Parts: sequence; structure tokens; C-alpha cells
Amino acid sequence: MAWWALFSGMFWLYIAVASASAVGVQDTLIGMGLSVITYGGINRVLSRYAARTGLTVHLFSRTLFGLLGSGLASLIFAATAIYYAVFEGSIIAVAFQSYFGGDMIMWYALVVLYAIPLAAGGVQNWLDKVNGYLLPVYIGGLVAVVVASTAIKGAPTNWIGEAATASALPGWITAFLIYMGVWIMMMYTFDYARMGKEKDEKFHGRFTFGSFFYFFTFVVNGLVGIYIMSAWQLGATETGVVEAFVNSLGLFGVIVILVSQTRINSASYFLASNNLESLAGEFNVRVPRIVWVLFVAALAFLFMLTNVLSYLLKALAWQGVFVTAWVAIALVYIALHRNSPSLPEVRRVGVRRFSGGALAWTTASVVGIALTEQTLIPLAAALAPAITVVLAGGLYYLSTKRETPPSINFEDGHEHFADALR
Repeated sequence: MAWWALFSGMFWLYIAVASASAVGVQDTLIGMGLSVITYGGINRVLSRYAARTGLTVHLFSRTLFGLLGSGLASLIFAATAIYYAVFEGSIIAVAFQSYFGGDMIMWYALVVLYAIPLAAGGVQNWLDKVNGYLLPVYIGGLVAVVVASTAIKGAPTNWIGEAATASALPGWITAFLIYMGVWIMMMYTFDYARMGKEKDEKFHGRFTFGSFFYFFTFVVNGLVGIYIMSAWQLGATETGVVEAFVNSLGLFGVIVILVSQTRINSASYFLASNNLESLAGEFNVRVPRIVWVLFVAALAFLFMLTNVLSYLLKALAWQGVFVTAWVAIALVYIALHRNSPSLPEVRRVGVRRFSGGALAWTTASVVGIALTEQTLIPLAAALAPAITVVLAGGLYYLSTKRETPPSINFEDGHEHFADALR
């Protein structure tokens, strides 16, 4: 249930609406379907590996990239989680202001302050149950907003927006690439799945982190978002979803938004603080984890004071390039070692400071960002995420021919290795 908190992000409604306004609903649905299959397959592999080894993204990245590379992985992971916390927290603040009025800075501060205990210390022991109790509220809210918007505005007779007429790629491919920009979910999966038991890996791979989860996260959320935005004839904006919920449900709409964003923010704050703690550990900085939770909260508040939505998607696009490259390299590593009895070396004394894998990662990422930003070849810019994945995987595979990733033999087996790391 702690993981399923990620199902209730308003971001999933927004990204579906944005895709539908760009390429049309039919192509968006095809892109969604392909994303459900792709996400399910990749996360099935990653979740099972994480459960077997007990590794975090940070520790696994030590094997892939060395000490410096693992620090960069944690920094990118933490920064992306903070950006999502800012986005989802801003949604709550906008909902509060639109219904109750008042100063936006006050709502920003309130949103950040109440999020702190959700990610602090022993609270994580009951966060799983809390998210379980809140899940029916969110599902009920989705049903209610569809019913209410239909009752108030009538069933929409046309879907939101028109398909783009001038595009370098078919619409369904563009939609699929849009969802590739959220591959940070693969890193989220890894850090959650490591807490699972190896005997449960098949169930978690299929249902908890697999296509079952992404069907509800992408398709159900996406269809609700497209439907209500079309009913209210609202544009594809970050705050449009808030307007649709509040217009349809009034105070209950505000409560649904609060519940949904509280659930997903618990994950973002938790993972951001954990990865900042791991990054600081590479420099022998050891402080209680609550300090990192407070640091994340402070950063989130400062970002909220800026016009974060104006540059959020650009920042996520750049970080998304690094993330997709990381996923490709992780999959290549797991494939190469799927029948190996040894385990990845994660001890500081056993890994390099900078490895050939880190060079492959940074090279592919730089190329991906350059392709994303250039305007001379629109097709290359559109395909940048896919090109990055292929390039990162290929370069990493070549690097393993010259430099074997470090490994160790753990006599007690994978399950005990995972328990020792925990």
C-alpha cells in the first residue's frame, strides 16, 4: 500500500491530458497501452532483482558506475523526487487557495509542514496502513468526479484538443515517448522492491510493481483526466485538473486532492531524503535522517516560491534522460549476470571511484540532452529518449568487455545477502 500511494498522483491525469491535446485520444490510448506493457516488463525484472539482493539504487549504482557515479545517481534521483514533491504539493496549495482563498505562500508552507512527519523516522512503520486506508477515498473520488462532471456539464461530445497535424512521428509513438519521460518510476520501484521478500518476488513483479499497477495508474487515471477536462472544456494545464475537481465536487474535491497528493508526497519525500542521506554518506557526512527530511521540505518550499511550473517539465526532461540511461544500463547488467552465482560488489573498498560504466552513462546522457535541445533535426529530438536507451545499453555492454563489473561470492545466498544489507 505504501507503493500504491504512487497510483494517486494528479500528475497521471495531467500527463494523459497533455498527451491527448498533442496527439489525440486514440493515439494516447495506444501509447498508454504500450507503456503499461513496457513498464510492467521492466519493473518486473528490476523488482525481482532488488528483492533478491536488497540493494538500493545508490548501492546498485556503485557496482554500475563506481563511487562518483553512484553519488550522481542518488543526486538525480533525489532531485527528481523533490521536483515531483513540489509539483504535487503545489497542486494541493492551488486547490486550497481556489476553494478557501488566502495567500498562496501560506498554503505552500502548510503543505510542506504537514508532509514532514509522513516521511520521518518511525512513522514509516505505519505509513503502509495509512495509505491503505486512504486508497478507497481516492478511488471513490475518481468515480465521484466523473459522475458529478457528467451531471453538471453533461457527457462530453468531443474529446479534448485536436491531434497535432505536423509531427515528425506517428502520434502513438509520441505518446509512448511522453510516458518514457517518467521512467523515474523504475528507480522508485527499485528502492521499494528491495524491502520485499525473495519468496514474494513473482507476486510483486506481476501485481505490486507490474502491468497490473500501471494499468490503473496510467489508463484509469488518464481516462478520468481526459474525460473531466473535456467535460469542463479546460485546457491542458498543470492546474486544470484541480479546477475540474473543485468545480465538480466542491469541498469533497479538495479533500480528494489532499488525500491523493498526501499519498504520493509520502513516497517522494521518503525517497528524496533517503537518497540525499546516501549521497552525503559518500562524503562521510552522517546526520539523523530527520535532518534530510527537513532539508527536502525546505528545498520544496523554496522551489514553490518560484514559478516552478514554468521550468519543471524542462528540468524533468533533462533528468529523465539520465534516468532512462540508468534503466537501460541496469537491465543490461542484470541480463549479463542473470545466471551468475555471485552478487554485485557494493562495498566502498571493492569498487572504483569512476568506472567505464559511468563513462557510458554520462556519454549517453549528454548525447540524449543534446538531441533533446537541438532544433535542426526534429525527428532526432522526438526520438531522443529511445536513442538514449539504445546508446546507453550498447556503450555499457562494450564497457563490460574491457572492464568486468566487480562482484563477490556470498556463501549464504541472495536472501541472506539482502537481509544483511537491510
